[in-house]
Formats: sequence, C-alpha cells, structure tokens
Amino acid sequence: MSTDHTPDEALDESISVLQQLGLKEYEAKCFVGLSRLNTGTAKQLSEVTDVPRTRIYDAIRVLEAQGLVEIQHTSPKQFRAVSLEEALETLRDRYQDRVERLESLLNGMEDVEPDKEKPVQEVWSMSGSTAVENRIEKLLDEAESEVVFVIGHPSLLTDSLVDSLNGTSSRVDLLIGTVTESLQDEVHAAVPGAHTFVSGLEWLNEADDTGIVMGRLLLVDRSTILVSTIEPDTGDEHAVFGGGFKNGLVVMSRRLMSKGLVPTRDPSRADDRRE
Repeated sequence: MSTDHTPDEALDESISVLQQLGLKEYEAKCFVGLSRLNTGTAKQLSEVTDVPRTRIYDAIRVLEAQGLVEIQHTSPKQFRAVSLEEALETLRDRYQDRVERLESLLNGMEDVEPDKEKPVQEVWSMSGSTAVENRIEKLLDEAESEVVFVIGHPSLLTDSLVDSLNGTSSRVDLLIGTVTESLQDEVHAAVPGAHTFVSGLEWLNEADDTGIVMGRLLLVDRSTILVSTIEPDTGDEHAVFGGGFKNGLVVMSRRLMSKGLVPTRDPSRADDRRE
C-alpha cells in the first residue's frame, strides 16, 4: 500500500477515513491529534487540532465510550489515545475493510512531544468490553513474572481471553480466581496451565445499591492494576487501570485478589515453603 503522502495530506486523509468509519469531524480530529500528541490536556489538544476547546470534552466523551481514548482524572484532565494496535483492533471489529488504510496513514505521521514529565503513577479509565478485553490481552502479553486475575462473571471468559491466557509466557505465574466452583472448573479446563481458585471475596458476586457488579480484576507483575465493572441495564463494561504502583497498594490488592487461593498452590510462597 502506498504511503507517498505529505504530513498534511496524511493528517487530512486520516481524519476523512475516521469520519467514514462513523466518527464526527471533531471526534476524528481529536483522535488523530491524540495519536500524535501521545498525552495532552484539552488546551494542548485544541492547539494541535484547531477544535474549539469547549467542544473537546464532548468529543473526548464519545471517543472514550467507544474505547478509543483514555482519561486520566487529574487537574487538569489528561487524555490519550489507546495504542494504535488497540484502536485498530477495536475499529477492525466493526470496520474491517477500511482499517488497513487508516493504519498506513497513522503510522506515517510525525509525533508531537509535549513538554512534561511522565508521572510515576497513573490511573486511567476506559469503556466498552472490547476495549477492556484488548487492554487485558495487551497486559497479559507484557507480563514478565506474575498475573493475578479474578473473573466476576462467566460471560467474561471469552474465547479470545482464553487464547491470551494460554499464550502467557511459561515464566509467568498465572493465578486465576472465579466467583463460583463451576466457573473455576471451566477455567481449569480452558487454561490448564493456571493455578485456579474460588475467590473468598463474596462481594464480587453481589451488586451494589445501583446494581453495578464487579467484572474483572487484574494485577500484573505487582505493578499494574485493572478493575472493571458491569452496568446492570446495558451490560456495558467500564474499567480503571494504572501502573507504577510500587507501594502498599499492590500488596493489599494482591492479598485481596488471591483470597481463596490455597497457600500451598501460591507460587509467591514457594520460597517460604522451602525454608
């Protein structure tokens, strides 16, 4: 596929293709802008895209709902596009025919680096089961030592997720908790290399006052955490995740998430057992 485009031509055609894929003009401009900017505020994004600052937030809300943009809830809020790989996977599920063209255009654009330091700890949000699962699969692929994963509902054990769990490196200790014994049996059969257990957190299988229930809990290498919830009326999945948590939060999270795991099957206690 030809990539003989000037930067301005690639920019304009990327926006055009995204509009063909269903995004409105400001939404397409914001996504392309964030793909170049990496991470930015509404002010920075407005300057890069020429989208009025007052319209940035509406466009970002739509992109976030479609799993294409993540929001960091700081002051001011920070926005970033999901990785090109994740965005293309999300779009490919709906618009297979036009994604390859978009991939070529976005890969050919220049990066814009804002003058700011990356924070040590980050918390981001995203929406949509497809986007959440794509992020989980990416985190599983990047795992180096340990994955603790708790599944709150049988419907969330998809074929794609099973493939990713089975594809986890053999060097990684894979611990999978479930809310029921029947789901544990299903996971054990589907992912034979994992240590499976029934979670001791009874509230995982209970809805709160609004009817929202827990979806998935993931802790990777004791430094990256993802928590998702399911809305009762729509079944929509929403998640928050973050990295860089080299502190007591990780210790507490792992203890909670692995509650119900028999100590003798917990790889993290192997050293203790040998002493």
